[in-house]
Amino acid sequence: MRRSLREIAVAVGARLHGDGAVVLTGVASIAAAEATDLVFVEDEKHLAAALESPAGAVIAGTFAEGSSTKPLLISDHPKLAFARAAGFLLGSRIREKKTDVSGFAHPTATIHPSVSLAAGVVIEEHAVLREDVRIGDKSQIGAGAVIGTGVSIGRECVIYPNVTIYPGTTVGDRVVVHAGAVLGSDGFGYVRDVKSGRYEKFPQVGRLVIEDDVEIGANTTIDRGALDETRIGRGTKLDNLVHVGHNCRLGENVVIAAQTGISGSVVIEDDVVLGGQVGIGDHVRLEAAVIVGAQGGVPSNKILRGKGVVFWGTPARPIGKYLKQLAELARLSKKETT
Repeated sequence: MRRSLREIAVAVGARLHGDGAVVLTGVASIAAAEATDLVFVEDEKHLAAALESPAGAVIAGTFAEGSSTKPLLISDHPKLAFARAAGFLLGSRIREKKTDVSGFAHPTATIHPSVSLAAGVVIEEHAVLREDVRIGDKSQIGAGAVIGTGVSIGRECVIYPNVTIYPGTTVGDRVVVHAGAVLGSDGFGYVRDVKSGRYEKFPQVGRLVIEDDVEIGANTTIDRGALDETRIGRGTKLDNLVHVGHNCRLGENVVIAAQTGISGSVVIEDDVVLGGQVGIGDHVRLEAAVIVGAQGGVPSNKILRGKGVVFWGTPARPIGKYLKQLAELARLSKKETT
């Protein structure tokens, strides 16, 4: 998409220095930039490299004011402005394929007669939409996706290829679900018959609710509730290969990195951050703005609290305590070897 630098400045709320008529079509790193790309710098030490690059323009902080060798967008938060500019320039990769405002359904898609499609919906090759599916304005369903009976998807959502959404799931507005994700599958719930030693499946008849502005990574899986619901709060971002078990409730603006596993009936409050490969036992509560570092482990039934407190290790404990324990272990190990 071609945009003038002036248009981008207005879209991201940045101050324009230089020629606003410069036309840009993409974003790039400083090393890979071409003449129609936009780049960004967060600190002054990288400014010279950005200005000397082939890039058409630079987003930078206030430290760049007065630099006149290249058009600039000045922002108090250059990385955030750059992210917004990228969205403004690039949009959705699926959305770029079809621009007909009346929508488009590929002839190979299987769409039940009871399905309700709002204006501008795009359905790609071999997608399957079951009974009573509802899809809001300008949403896109990627090739090979399967949308189960009674699923509701809001407006301006992007469902990438081969996503499976189980029956009864509700997806809000502006949700992005990357390829291969599975939403609303049965939770892992069984009851053991002590006489026979066999496991009987506990009912998994609840539902899954995804609120607005959530992004779900490739091959991530989220289970429906057993009897109640699993809920993913507004603005939450899940990386690739994350698993969320049944009856979990994730708050708003939670960020979870790849390969994290969350057991059933976990409550994660607003603004929590989980690093990669974190493991959360069942019935855990993580209170608002807690941070758990990569490969941290939280045993069942525990509560972690403290806004901005970083927890690390297994079992997870405040990082200061964790580092002291590591140092003590290193001291004892050294003592034993001398």
